[in-house]
Amino acid sequence: MLMEKAKTGMTPMKEDYLKIIFELGGATDKVSNKQIAISLNIAAGSVTEMIGKMAEEGYVIHEPYAGITLTQRGIDAAVVLVRNHRLWETFLVKRLGYPLPDLDVEAEKLEHVTSERLANALDDALGHPTHCPHGGIIPDRTGHYDEETHLILNDVADGETVTVSRFIDNHDLLTYLGDIKLDIGDQLTVKKHDPFEGPVLVENLTDKQNLTIGYKAAHYIFVE
Repeated sequence: MLMEKAKTGMTPMKEDYLKIIFELGGATDKVSNKQIAISLNIAAGSVTEMIGKMAEEGYVIHEPYAGITLTQRGIDAAVVLVRNHRLWETFLVKRLGYPLPDLDVEAEKLEHVTSERLANALDDALGHPTHCPHGGIIPDRTGHYDEETHLILNDVADGETVTVSRFIDNHDLLTYLGDIKLDIGDQLTVKKHDPFEGPVLVENLTDKQNLTIGYKAAHYIFVE
């Protein structure tokens, strides 16, 4: 059984850190302060301070100049949060017809008050979905999940072709991706990375159009 959602001393901000570290691959790989700062849209100094607190509390291991990984305690907590969040996102789309960009704000509120019993009831009612609407894997009620790609578009070399697999559920990002008509499953060939944190130029082979994707947005798009 997954542990109950309530966790002593776990604030919503710390929960956001756990989720993003997990989403960036911190259960198995090292995640940098910069990745977290870009993904949460906060200053790097704030990340350093929070990571220090979370290391003291046993949720992460921080190796200076190497990166951050989740401890088993951190993984267990992150899995519950991610499961609750993504189940609610799926419910909001499938049952209530919410548009993709509006999911995160609502799911963020709901995940913090979701018991294990409620999460399991949602899972049953939805037919045990394996992925949320923006492509993220939903852990099952035992905490099992298949490993998902942690390769971001910004790290793909020029000339390589990849498939879009998921997005970070950020309102501004999802609105932006809707505007440029980039979808999960699209095949992209990376043409060029502009220097000095400039945009990534890609050809969308699925829609047969060229796209210019901003530096920050390219950190929110996972590919394989």
